[in-house]
Amino acid sequence: MKRIITIVFTFLFIFSCAQNSNKETISVNDETPFVWEGANLYFLLTDRFNNGDSSNDINFDRTKEAGKLRGFEGGDIKGITQKIKDGYFTDLGINAIWMTPIVEQIHGGTDEGTGITYGFHGYWTKDWTAIDPNFGTKEDLHELVKIAHKKGIRILLDAVINHTGPVTEKDTVWPEEWVRTEPQCNYQSYESTITCTLVKNLPDIKTESNEAVELPPQLIEKWKAEGSYEQEIDELNAFFERTGYPRAPRFYIIKWLTDYITEFGIDGYRVDTVKHTEEYVWQEFKTECDYAFTTWKENNPDKVLDDNAFYLVGEIYNYVVSSGKYFDFGDKKVNYFDNSFQSLINFEFKWNVKQQDTETLFKRYSNILNSDLKGYGTLNYLNSHDDGQPFDGNRNKPFETATKLLLSPGTSQVYYGDESARSLVIEGTVGDATLRSNMNWNDIETNKETQAVLSHWQKLGRFRANHPAVGAGTHQIITQEPYVFYRSYFKGDYKDEVVVGLDLPKGEKTIDVRVVFKDGEKLRDAYSGVSVKVKNGKVSIDSEFDIVLLETKN
Repeated sequence: MKRIITIVFTFLFIFSCAQNSNKETISVNDETPFVWEGANLYFLLTDRFNNGDSSNDINFDRTKEAGKLRGFEGGDIKGITQKIKDGYFTDLGINAIWMTPIVEQIHGGTDEGTGITYGFHGYWTKDWTAIDPNFGTKEDLHELVKIAHKKGIRILLDAVINHTGPVTEKDTVWPEEWVRTEPQCNYQSYESTITCTLVKNLPDIKTESNEAVELPPQLIEKWKAEGSYEQEIDELNAFFERTGYPRAPRFYIIKWLTDYITEFGIDGYRVDTVKHTEEYVWQEFKTECDYAFTTWKENNPDKVLDDNAFYLVGEIYNYVVSSGKYFDFGDKKVNYFDNSFQSLINFEFKWNVKQQDTETLFKRYSNILNSDLKGYGTLNYLNSHDDGQPFDGNRNKPFETATKLLLSPGTSQVYYGDESARSLVIEGTVGDATLRSNMNWNDIETNKETQAVLSHWQKLGRFRANHPAVGAGTHQIITQEPYVFYRSYFKGDYKDEVVVGLDLPKGEKTIDVRVVFKDGEKLRDAYSGVSVKVKNGKVSIDSEFDIVLLETKN
């Protein structure tokens, strides 16, 4: 049986703990199994992360002056690939990347009192079958997935089935057989959450319909102009013949989205606006995603990373892990896990971090994930792109953010710039634009405080990536003072155990490790690089840091 046992001792909230980093002391172990339930997932806005190709910054005459941070800023697929090649994500311990939607966006802009807004965020679809040229090309996406997989990094795209983009002077509404434009949702019940438009001027796909519909004329016209019409029709005919589904709106979109799996080999989808669509739609979506992923693996046996299933994580706004598998609409409770999602984004985590002590927090998540959600997962975050109450909007607590997020049970969602204290308060912005500033690469290159923050995230992130027990293991306290606990993870003949302690002093510290390690075992502190040997059930570490990451020395 493979045995990887580790001790982590960390003191929260201390700025100096990240000084004098040594990246070489931690590396990602190639033998470590990838586990979605404990993954370290990086969420980025494709347009705001990194501009790898300035020649694609303007398309479709999107040239009107936009409100602050409400236009395209130049980030693209090539920019992400560049950072993967540079090792940025590997250094950060990231083993999965979630990108905002890259499908072709509406060509015009809207103005709802915030200044002109273009579809830079990716959630205003015009054509599910095409990649928006502002983000790149299909060749760019092929390259990104290939390079990411070589680095052991999974790729998630973002799926929108619930709605099209807004109607503008350049973008006409889809036929009434496809969409409704009223009423607007008031979210007081199940019906008033799904059979309505999310907001004004966001046409709602009639996902409940089983009636066959013709393709929208504007889509036919577009495909013919591009020369792709015949191929698209042939593929649709083959899809509906294979599945037997009616040619209803949702099945067209499911077909278009699952094409990204069979063509590019993406590893998962983050699914948008889940609670605004009938739950059976997601069961149908999962069926087709699984089929597409199996097909891709059969067609590309030399590119298969492992035997993990296709990953689906859903966004149900205000879902909390306290409710287990169910979301309560008030008049109806719906289970979105069984036969649908492997995980849901957890909107409760940031409040738990604020209100609970560390042991209560960790024990709570371990208990839930090993009882009500056993066999599934949760995606924890502290800051995000559309949560107007971030945990650390002013970036006063980047070390605490890292320590609490990366050491908590569950999948961790690192929002781009969490690791570099990218500002979430931008003067002159309106609404969620303040959360969506450009990645602060210059700070990473020149600012020593930013570099210290990044170092802390890197060390914890790489350690988490090396040890599934951190995110997917079972939690158990050892002692309250000093606060010490362990996590254990088992899968087949693989065993991973992690011991974590908090509030240890700087300088020399003696830790009782007999619960895990035997006398004579050689250990190594992956944070400072110090090597030690267990004597009389204890180890002594002399380092300037408040964090110790002990692992068996190979």
